[in-house]
Amino acid sequence: MHNISFEFAKLHQHGNAFFDYLTLRKKVFVDDLGWDVPHNADFEMDQYDTPVACYSLVMKDGKVVGGARAMTTTATWGEHTYMLRDAHSGKLAHIPPEVMERDIASPLVWECTRLVISDDLNTAAERSECLRMIVDGLVGMAQERGAVQMICLSSLLLMRALRQLGYEVTLVGPTYRNSEDGRSYGVLSMPAAFAGAYAQQPVEQRLSA
Repeated sequence: MHNISFEFAKLHQHGNAFFDYLTLRKKVFVDDLGWDVPHNADFEMDQYDTPVACYSLVMKDGKVVGGARAMTTTATWGEHTYMLRDAHSGKLAHIPPEVMERDIASPLVWECTRLVISDDLNTAAERSECLRMIVDGLVGMAQERGAVQMICLSSLLLMRALRQLGYEVTLVGPTYRNSEDGRSYGVLSMPAAFAGAYAQQPVEQRLSA
């Protein structure tokens, strides 16, 4: 597996990878989780897939097996900012405004969204390594642009997985249960730093932590 990280404006440099990522998002968020998000028969693509977005994808044998999106919390495109800020403003029906306790708009903070990993990776070790590659790709892009903190709205299961990889993740604010998929979600925060000491351990040892 290997990572490719790029801005929206440079997606054409990576063949069909961006569109394969949108296809994977459609399978995960629409077909599997039943989310009410913009999609057609092939792709899931929302109002935050714009020229202010960056992407970190993981490839295996020429196929996208994981990925995520990120942007600065100062981002704006038309009437939208970034997902959590729009939710905080009451613009998003399925995310309660109180999930983010304060408004954040700083070039030092980046938001990560739409993280997916393919079911084609069917071992814990492969999925763990894919997650690390995705997040390190996001961190690298954010660091290059001066960020020191990352935030995301995610299933609480992700917090444990990230901590096992060595990321210093904390839950900030209240949690809520998503009425569409039944999972509990909350805002996670971590320094914009690569995986820590755990990343040097064998994958099997990290998974047993």
